[in-house]
Amino acid sequence: MTSSHFFFHSLSLFVIFLIIIKVSQVHAIGSVFNVQDFGASPDGKTDSSQAFLKAWNQTCQNNGGGTILIPIGTFLLNTLTFNGPCKGPTFFNINGLLKAPLGKCKDDYWILFQHIDGLTINGEGSLDGQGPSAWSLYNDNGPNPPSSIKFNGMSNALIQGITSINSKFFHFQINKSKGVHFQNMTITAPDESPNTDGIHIGDSNDIIINKVNISTGDDCVSIGPGTSNVHISEVNCGPGHGISIGSLGKYQNEGDVNGVIVTNCNIGKTQNGLRIKSWAPSPPSKVFNVTFDNINMNYVENPIIIDQHYCPHSSCKNQGDSQVQISDVKFINIKGTSASKEGVVLDCSKSVPCQGIELRGLELTLNGQQTTTATCSNANMKFFGPQTPSECT
Repeated sequence: MTSSHFFFHSLSLFVIFLIIIKVSQVHAIGSVFNVQDFGASPDGKTDSSQAFLKAWNQTCQNNGGGTILIPIGTFLLNTLTFNGPCKGPTFFNINGLLKAPLGKCKDDYWILFQHIDGLTINGEGSLDGQGPSAWSLYNDNGPNPPSSIKFNGMSNALIQGITSINSKFFHFQINKSKGVHFQNMTITAPDESPNTDGIHIGDSNDIIINKVNISTGDDCVSIGPGTSNVHISEVNCGPGHGISIGSLGKYQNEGDVNGVIVTNCNIGKTQNGLRIKSWAPSPPSKVFNVTFDNINMNYVENPIIIDQHYCPHSSCKNQGDSQVQISDVKFINIKGTSASKEGVVLDCSKSVPCQGIELRGLELTLNGQQTTTATCSNANMKFFGPQTPSECT
């Protein structure tokens, strides 16, 4: 299958999946279970965790599906796990504000949804991870802070309309899941907040992210090992660290990444734009069939970057090469302004050089005036047609 056929075949699958989700959303509401009927208090001070679990159990085990309703108000919740499988499509309708406890947490999540087929999280409400109370309490040598929402073993999930504020770690973390769709959402945290990735994906496939506004302190979207068939479109990203594949190669036996399409997005005032990053040295794995198309950059420090010597900590020594093979990556119609002279950086592995890197229709200028340059190392790549930059220096 050619790259163009692959692109449209993947897109068709995503469209079919979106239609299925929409049909289920219209026809599968079922009985409604209000958390206040189970004792939840909207005062923002009383722990409502047990009331939410009771409401969830009723909703999940309701024959034919059901809706757990969170009305307007502020609900304090400690660490929660919502388990499936459920007896029908299940809706988690958030209209109020869910507030995490202050400080550190012993678990790596605040709210966990797992083993559920056909979950919809929607509404006009928000989740406040209370990140400022915890960001300074964690360090790189200890356990990770909790992600606000973690999905584990999920299938056919839709998350739309809600807002995530100030996560302590990732806002949304997807693990070992299939068919998860984010749309019409807002994700926000200060640009100095540590590790607050908007959406992190790992060991999952068939993921759609559409019309999501993300401003945070780390990657707007990060795609981890073992991920395939990801379609990202109409995302507004910034501030933050851009849209990233990786980091990869940190652990043994990581799965490959393939079938990633990022299109029609705006990236502004971020540390990076479109990035693929891997550790060095690293165990072997692959990244292939990736397309970045029609992306607008606004004062982005590294608009296009492949970094196979990724090292976020000053203690890294980079004694060896990355064994992550990167191939068949296209950058098409990437336009706008760069905050650095280098608009393109391809810093690939000496042991397994990048293969089949294509650049077409680039228009990247420094502050809207000067031309940018491209720096390439260990990369089998080609510039097609007139563009800026148009060659490696």
